[in-house]
Amino acid sequence: MTRIAGGSGTSSPPDRRVIKADRTVWTRVDGIQGSTLDLLTARIGRRHYAPHIHDEYAIGVTVDGVETMRYRGDDVYSAAGSVVVVEPGEAHTGGPARPEGFAYLCLYPDAELLGSAMTAGDGSARPHFREPIIDDRRLGEALRLAHRALRLGEDPLEGESRLFAVLGALVGRHAEPVPKIVPGPRRTDVAQIASATATRLSDELVAPPSLAEVAADLELSRYQLLRAFRDAMGMPPYAWLAQHRVTRARALLDAGHRPAEAATLVGFADQAHLTRWFRRVVGVTPGAYRNSVQDSTNRRHAS
Repeated sequence: MTRIAGGSGTSSPPDRRVIKADRTVWTRVDGIQGSTLDLLTARIGRRHYAPHIHDEYAIGVTVDGVETMRYRGDDVYSAAGSVVVVEPGEAHTGGPARPEGFAYLCLYPDAELLGSAMTAGDGSARPHFREPIIDDRRLGEALRLAHRALRLGEDPLEGESRLFAVLGALVGRHAEPVPKIVPGPRRTDVAQIASATATRLSDELVAPPSLAEVAADLELSRYQLLRAFRDAMGMPPYAWLAQHRVTRARALLDAGHRPAEAATLVGFADQAHLTRWFRRVVGVTPGAYRNSVQDSTNRRHAS
């Protein structure tokens, strides 16, 4: 099924605008409810993100062009002004829907921060969004302004105030508590198989076991293991392991490690292998990510 938000839904020939070069900038903001908040500013021309997951919510607004994303088994499209919400642990892709590419802004609040905007206000409830694309132009503009204020850092009070106003509006108008689903036997089995496999791969990150070894330990065939893992995680084990390594590498880069060191510590064959996957998941090279996050942190500490 294909869903489109933020546009008329009618087809028309693509225009002939010049494709702009890809540009991705990460910014880190400190002191948001005692933690940090990552911001992303990106223009994407031809590149598509590989299937990946986030530990946090990804809340963005498309500011130019049209984005396409594979999410929850559907192809969805976000036109300029639309808000995009991806929940933690949900596999998704992303890329331009048209030749001229698209631009977007995104922020990554954790479940506690977004949950604090629920009625209870204590972060105990996790907001759930039925639809990933929200056609709410006022909210999209408010998100753009909050992102700008946080990114520039000229007035921390303004940035934080705009952020919490946006999160409150998003949750208040478009979210519901996580639905309580009692899984059937097959759903439980699939989730348990995937969880056990992911835990094994994470524990043996540098020298992971073969598919046959994991399947044998779980008393499954390789086909049963692959099918269960893909059903639960939205990607095969090798892709999950690569994006998990990228997540671990990001934490090492944040801690000051060089890309070559991070590559070795998380199990990539070399820095080039890390760089290929890092670009597919994060959108920039490990060095560019490390520099942009350090630059934004240094600017804030100097101000």
